[in-house]
Amino acid sequence: MAVYTEVSNDDAQTLLTHLELGQLQSLRGIEGGIENTNYFVDSDSGRHVLTLFERLSFEQLPFYLYLMQHLAQHGVPVPDPAADANGGILHKVNGKPAALVNRLRGKSELAPGVAHCAAVGTMLARMHLAGRGFERHQPNLRGLPWWNETMPVVLPYLDPDQAALLRSELAYQNHVAQSSAYAALPRGPVHADLFRDNVMFDQGADGRPELTGFFDFYFAGVDTWLFDLAVCLNDWCIDLADGSTDPARTAALLDAYIAERPLIAQERQLLPAMLRAGALRFWISRLWDYHLPREASMLKAHDPAHFERVLRARASHPVAVAA
Repeated sequence: MAVYTEVSNDDAQTLLTHLELGQLQSLRGIEGGIENTNYFVDSDSGRHVLTLFERLSFEQLPFYLYLMQHLAQHGVPVPDPAADANGGILHKVNGKPAALVNRLRGKSELAPGVAHCAAVGTMLARMHLAGRGFERHQPNLRGLPWWNETMPVVLPYLDPDQAALLRSELAYQNHVAQSSAYAALPRGPVHADLFRDNVMFDQGADGRPELTGFFDFYFAGVDTWLFDLAVCLNDWCIDLADGSTDPARTAALLDAYIAERPLIAQERQLLPAMLRAGALRFWISRLWDYHLPREASMLKAHDPAHFERVLRARASHPVAVAA
């Protein structure tokens, strides 16, 4: 999240009035992330998050917003977009497409333990299963075609060793995508960006962490569920310093996921490849954001080197799933 477009108190109040959500109490820009403009909006009807979409179009956005609404209606804890009197959930603020959603309780856990990872695995599987009934379709816009298009743009910023790694890994992923095993992978709506800072936890009555929600669905699309699982494993279950696998957290997340949705044989076969694909996707996008940044009043680009380390670790030490 970041702030590219300034929103005034009057702008926020106009939207709240349109949505019949009462009077504005406070408005605060959110720092972090890279794609959209985000504000915390408190009104006398509750706490909300306002997002102005800087890259996604009015035509693309219904997929994300109605997916969130669908998941919320099927028991998955996600932000539910606020609707106007006509049922519309896509709005306009300062000429930009915008949405207002309820603010989830709790906070992100940036140093997760086994219990956090197990909770994420369980809810991720439930989210995938709930998404089967969602009728809209939109591809993962940061999938393999985007990697192929973006590689030539970021290559000039790499040293020869990095460039060789990027070229060889992308060739490998194109090869995997043409295989019969890949064609057999189950597919549906995926979050595609379920990092530690996109999940909220609170303390449950038993003292254990309670997962209170997944948010920031604006990289979602239809893709393989295995890719979504790999993206999670690449963030929740690694050592941030060197990109290496944490066995206990990996087992906790995988076992919890599989308890809700068992993996088919092709998923077990291709998990190592999808872990590499997940690392490649975020290495490329972070290279792009770091070397070709957009102006924003609040923006902190992520370090591309992190996912280069993860990719090298995934390639040299594959993670296997027991049959």
